[in-house]
Amino acid sequence: MTTDTQKTAKLAYSIREAVAASSLGRSTLYTHIAAGRLEARRIGGRTIIPAESLNAFIAGKAE
Repeated sequence: MTTDTQKTAKLAYSIREAVAASSLGRSTLYTHIAAGRLEARRIGGRTIIPAESLNAFIAGKAE
């Protein structure tokens, strides 16, 4: 059972959220996405970055 005080872990970040969470710039994120170092998906009209991909990238574990 989940209460209002418990937070659900994020599954993915919007570009804006990823910028805030990583302290990287928007264009830097898009550069890494284009180079294949950071995974991103288009869903509807939005680009989202899976949380595990962003975490691995920041930790230096991205391929």
